[in-house]
Amino acid sequence: MRRYYCSNPEVVNKFYEEGKSVVLMSSHYNNWEWMVLSLDMQFKHHGIGVGAHNTNKVFEKLINRARTRYGTEVVFHDNVREVMAYHETNHIPAAYMILADQNPSNPKRCYVADFLNQKTGFIRGSEGFARKYDLPVLYYKVIKEKLGHYRIEVEVICESPSEMADGAIMQRYTELLEETIKSNPPYWLWSHRRWKHNFDDAPLGNQ
Repeated sequence: MRRYYCSNPEVVNKFYEEGKSVVLMSSHYNNWEWMVLSLDMQFKHHGIGVGAHNTNKVFEKLINRARTRYGTEVVFHDNVREVMAYHETNHIPAAYMILADQNPSNPKRCYVADFLNQKTGFIRGSEGFARKYDLPVLYYKVIKEKLGHYRIEVEVICESPSEMADGAIMQRYTELLEETIKSNPPYWLWSHRRWKHNFDDAPLGNQ
């Protein structure tokens, strides 16, 4: 926590005091693994990291043992619905951390944005979950202060998704992500095949 801390946790914690879970949207930028590791300690909410299965099950078991040793719960795409339903039905405020810059597995069901000067598809699950339970959506960025030391800054995208136009949350997320990347490009994970799908002929917005 001395090396990886949130400078404005009150932005998140106020929703805990209101009995609300939150969706924390971010990306594979800077040291995202330490966010998973420390999530349950950063805020008053129970920390839940939403990820994808690893093809190497031995490695997945080892990495998740490390990720969860300080209380963060790790869930995957195939059980996140059940986990969210449990917490929301039982009124257990949780902070759902979702790295929303992954490639969409189904390019026909995604959000297309003008991102880094080209049409880019994004998985829309974050907005979908937020709308289903009307959860506040927040964006956080990780800033490297010096070697081995990072600061998290959080800002609110919306407090009530039900009052937002369809796709507005995803659009704002892509704008914030683009600002983050442009501020210091080397810290984004450029190697994860961000543009393997071609959306040149696709209209902007939900597909």
